[in-house]
Amino acid sequence: MLLAVRSMRTFLKPSTHFRGAILASALAALAFAQSSLTTIQDTLFKADGTRFTGTLYIQWNTFDTANPGTIVQQSRNVPVVNGNLQVQLVPNSTAPVPANVYTVHYQSDGRQQFTETWTVPPSAKALTVAQVRTGTVSGSGNSGGGSTDNTGNTAPILESTVIGLVADLAVRPVKGPGFGTSSVAIINESGQVETAVGSPGDCVFVDGTAGPCGSQGAIFFDAETPGGLVDGTNVTFTLANPPSGSSLSLYRNGLYMKAGVDYTLTNSSFTFLGASPPEPGDTLIASYRLDPSTGNIGQIQGSGGGAPNSVVAQVICSNTGRSTSAMISTLLGSCDLNAAAMQPGDRIEIKFNFVHTGTLSGFDFEVDWGTTQLFLRHGNPQDAGIAGHADAGIGTEGAQIGIQTWGTVLNLLPTLVSSPIQQGITIRLKGLISSISSDALRLASYSVLRYPGF
Repeated sequence: MLLAVRSMRTFLKPSTHFRGAILASALAALAFAQSSLTTIQDTLFKADGTRFTGTLYIQWNTFDTANPGTIVQQSRNVPVVNGNLQVQLVPNSTAPVPANVYTVHYQSDGRQQFTETWTVPPSAKALTVAQVRTGTVSGSGNSGGGSTDNTGNTAPILESTVIGLVADLAVRPVKGPGFGTSSVAIINESGQVETAVGSPGDCVFVDGTAGPCGSQGAIFFDAETPGGLVDGTNVTFTLANPPSGSSLSLYRNGLYMKAGVDYTLTNSSFTFLGASPPEPGDTLIASYRLDPSTGNIGQIQGSGGGAPNSVVAQVICSNTGRSTSAMISTLLGSCDLNAAAMQPGDRIEIKFNFVHTGTLSGFDFEVDWGTTQLFLRHGNPQDAGIAGHADAGIGTEGAQIGIQTWGTVLNLLPTLVSSPIQQGITIRLKGLISSISSDALRLASYSVLRYPGF
């Protein structure tokens, strides 16, 4: 009985040769399965030597193979980053009828670059693009941003295939419900672009609202001469603006006049009380403050009801500028003047200071009035500072502008420039360093003031 059992075990135990045959068959089957795809691996470059980054859009028609079988018509996108391409495809070089090629569209920078065809042979090792390329395809009549393959079908470039495009589009501002044209754009609370609402000549504030330009705080008027005849008979006189609250301080020949006792005030007019009107030779002086919301700011009338003798400036811009060490003209500061701020009779004053650090290089500084260059001067390496101002008188035919500039060693240079009518301008202050050095030119401060006409 024991012998019978041993004999049975001996019969059932597979031989070493038999097990080796099974393992070899399994490896052969695995190798055969792996060889059904050919790897195309390469590094792609552009004509300027930089690496290609984009997408390969690969198309094919239905074809038959021995392994793995029928390949149905389809397409796929293969990203190429920093020139690195790797894709596995079923060999089509030995496919029976119908003959087939892979049509490969190269897409980059948001558009179709070119198209070529591949014929892929079976290969156990990776092949380069040059080893599978069999020709190129030229499209015709396709201007819609897509590509045309060898079957005449249009292959559009999808936004998702352009690297970074979808993310960039997601962060861009979009039109809001109040979007318009030919106006100042603001960003609403939802991050959308809308149009600022206001009247022509208004200024747009940092919160997106619009209102009258100039300071929004109280404005002080000192030593104004009231309008009206000082003839011993007239008792009613006028001020250029209605004083705010009880801020009026009125003096007659240096004596303080008390409201309600010596005079009464109604809006911008005051009337002396009693039987003692101002006599010829008397001096009337008024000082007060004004709330800008009342409008008509800045006007002060001369004595006797005549023409105004002075104005209070409106500050259009007042700021520090930027610095440059570049050898090309660089914008260091700017200020916008709309058409409403340049009425005939108005006067615009520009004041500026440049600071030059270092002594190795000269520099250029420039101021432009819209499309008109007011001046362009060259500073010396020893000029530590530059100052200047321009005074523009606005007329019906344009502006006449007087300019003066000077520096630490740079001589004073007066200039007179005429500029044609411009419907709104931008005042630009520019500068550059003349040679390669560690020197820098900085716009330390600048201001643009408007003196409105009457």
